[in-house]
Amino acid sequence: MENTRMPVSTKNPTVLQSQELHEYILKTSVYPREPNALKELRIATANHPMAFMGTAPDAGQLMTFLLKLVNPKKAIEIGVFTGYSLLLTALTIPDDGKITAIDINRKTYEIGLPVIKKAGVEHKIDFVESQALPFLNKLLEDPEKEGSFDFAFVDADKNNYWNYHQRLMKLIKVGGILMYDNTLWGGTVAWPEEDVPEAKRKWRLCAIEFNKLVSADTNVEISQVPLGDGITICRRIC
Repeated sequence: MENTRMPVSTKNPTVLQSQELHEYILKTSVYPREPNALKELRIATANHPMAFMGTAPDAGQLMTFLLKLVNPKKAIEIGVFTGYSLLLTALTIPDDGKITAIDINRKTYEIGLPVIKKAGVEHKIDFVESQALPFLNKLLEDPEKEGSFDFAFVDADKNNYWNYHQRLMKLIKVGGILMYDNTLWGGTVAWPEEDVPEAKRKWRLCAIEFNKLVSADTNVEISQVPLGDGITICRRIC
């Protein structure tokens, strides 16, 4: 039987496999409400060869919605890239809120930094150029840091998602929210492996393993949302 499965786009990864419907959602519900600063940063990122790594604007809209419900004052972000999700968090949290933003590459962060400064929210951001695991371990050496964060967003190396989750569950307070990006990996998590492009297979397996582990974690409530490349939302309950 002919394989009619749509190929994974490397330019605009999304689990919503109708490009026309995706564009409709963006033009109707997302772009008209996107703050000017986020639009400016999205455009500034568009010509970067790794632009696909940026947070999808429809996923960002959901993230903003959740942030307003939770009203966090202390957030942590693992994986910054040019800072779209970081900027939307900084725009949303109170003026005295703080975001600890961890990334190994300051150069990509500096692409978005002029927009962040222009938006007047740089003072809310503590950027840390580091591998995430050693930094998280260092935070956990201080007992006062346990349960001190309200919100976490993770969009970094997928093979460490479970390692991040284990540490973040100690850093995030009970009732706090954790969000993980790319957990459906372009929809390929549900495909037979032979249908998955070779370049996608390693990280697909990482996503499958993380999804299995987090779904069995009784310390969180979860919702897996088919926006962008798939987002898993967790609420710490104990």
